[in-house]
Amino acid sequence: MTMTVIWTGMVVISVLCGLATGRGPEVAAAAVEGTSAAVELCLSIAGMMCLWTGVMEVMRRSGLANRLSRLLGPVLRRLFPQMARDRAVMDSISANVSANLLGLGNAATPLGLEAARGMAKKSPGVASDSLCMLVVCNTASIQLIPTTVATVRAAEGCVSPFDILPAVWLASALSVSVGILMCKILAKLWPE
Repeated sequence: MTMTVIWTGMVVISVLCGLATGRGPEVAAAAVEGTSAAVELCLSIAGMMCLWTGVMEVMRRSGLANRLSRLLGPVLRRLFPQMARDRAVMDSISANVSANLLGLGNAATPLGLEAARGMAKKSPGVASDSLCMLVVCNTASIQLIPTTVATVRAAEGCVSPFDILPAVWLASALSVSVGILMCKILAKLWPE
């Protein structure tokens, strides 16, 4: 609700400033151009999301997603020791991390919510260390293939939209490492 008020306020102020400075036609032209560009961008992103969601489904049906989950298992059990024995939660976390690795933030969200619901049942009304770690890992996730950013770059005419990979890998690895470190430090300072 707050964001709705903020965005509406920004639009109203922009239109009023445009009218007050005598640039009403330019504001109208920019609004039409902006909505057109937004629709094109949404269609581009939807196409890429369909492609990568299909790739994830193929990975799931072929068993590759399960293998990736098993590969991530030892690391995730160390990150989420309180949840290590809850197979359903760990499966949701593994699927969530796998989707994030592929840069499918939109596909990862429902999986993360499912894992968070499972974690919340163990400590109702309190954000457990595991739940905080899940939020940090989701927010600062390592992305091997940044599909959404590459799609936006391609939609804007970039010739090689994946040339940002080294920078994305470095930035995401650093951010998730710092996030995990801070979670571990804060968990020691303020135990549950």
